[in-house]
Amino acid sequence: MKEGILSLLMMAAMPTEGAAQDTLKTENSEVTVGVELMTRGELRNGGMPTDSDDPTSEDKSAFIIDRERIKIGFQRDWLSLKATAQHVGTWGAEGGATTTIFEAWAKVTAKNGLFTQIGRQALVYDDERIIGSDDWVVMPMTHDALRFGYEGHGHKAHGILAYNQNLRAVDEAGSFYTNGSAPYKTMQTVWYHYDVPKFPLGASLLFMNIGMQAGSIGGTQSERPRTEWQQVYGGYLKFEPKHFCFEGSYYRQGGHDERGIKLDAWMYALKGQWMPNDRWSVQTGYDHLSGDDTVILVEEGGLGLIRHDVIKGFNPVYGAHHTFYGAMDFFYITTFVNGFTPGLQNAYIGGTYSPVKGLSLSTTYHYFATGTQLNGYNKETKKNELLDKSLGHEIELEADYEITKDVMVAAGFSYMTGTDLMKRLKRTSADGNLRWAWIKLNITPTIFSTKW
Repeated sequence: MKEGILSLLMMAAMPTEGAAQDTLKTENSEVTVGVELMTRGELRNGGMPTDSDDPTSEDKSAFIIDRERIKIGFQRDWLSLKATAQHVGTWGAEGGATTTIFEAWAKVTAKNGLFTQIGRQALVYDDERIIGSDDWVVMPMTHDALRFGYEGHGHKAHGILAYNQNLRAVDEAGSFYTNGSAPYKTMQTVWYHYDVPKFPLGASLLFMNIGMQAGSIGGTQSERPRTEWQQVYGGYLKFEPKHFCFEGSYYRQGGHDERGIKLDAWMYALKGQWMPNDRWSVQTGYDHLSGDDTVILVEEGGLGLIRHDVIKGFNPVYGAHHTFYGAMDFFYITTFVNGFTPGLQNAYIGGTYSPVKGLSLSTTYHYFATGTQLNGYNKETKKNELLDKSLGHEIELEADYEITKDVMVAAGFSYMTGTDLMKRLKRTSADGNLRWAWIKLNITPTIFSTKW
């Protein structure tokens, strides 16, 4: 059955006999080879202490990380191929470096707008809040998937099918998937986008069905291997009149997590931007992600855990979290104590200025608070009391300079003053003053290109 569906999809996206003959006549083929060298140094003072031997996870540390990629691309009228090898490491670290295939896919596109793409690929949709490939992350997420759909006349409709397996577990449990490179066992996604003709408005709808591995091999009847399903669904709007841009999104999350606990969570985001000319822009926005409220904060920063009947903390699954929730990555990239999710409110304002060609200066201020109300233990009254939701304030500065089209250098500095609640939830530095500086060099030349 699956083979039949795949065959139909490939036949729909393949060019007709006449189109294939036209392709052969034009002999319009191109091969490109590119290299990407990224080196980034970071200096941290305050953060989240861990027991990891990785120097990039230490509370106070200085380190340099690098990423090297070799990219090969092929393009014909109806066929595209791309393969990217990637190496990532930390200077001087013993072990920990990884060499992988970042991308390896083939795409067939018909003249009527139908397409099919199969292989390891980066998925980027809308503003990347739910599905994205954040280039800041040294190892951005890619997906082994079949993607197919239609694009044309203002309409875009995509379907995505993914299934992951560990070969060593096949004989033991048939379909048991754990400790793999992908964050899920199986995933199906439908995405639709429409651009209104002659009007600067675009709208998208997204539905994801995600299957997570649950249970264990050799467990009891109640713990036997199974798949727990969760769903993420919602919409995104973007309105771009002259000199302005307004964005809004709303998503819900349901189903069950890997433990079989019911999910009932939501989030929404609003953003406005003003661009009076090519040199200036100002933006402001607000994000609200729902959180759990069934955990009590007790003395000495510990957590009094209460069994969840329903998980209310929204998980923005596979989005570009660094882009949205602060450059210091305290939220949705790193976890709270014991994995607790109190949600997040993020109000921000910032601006960008380009004084000369190739140079961009930006600053952003964030105010963070929990998305839900928490209880805390008062030593004096020896009672649990409602806590202030505030987590702290973060200020970010960044400068980007394009030396040539292939060479870019950037630097940034962030400062956060955290509240007592932030210290208890994240186990940050005792003084609550967190600083982080970085500088990055990115070199991305195309070293070979030929057409025939």
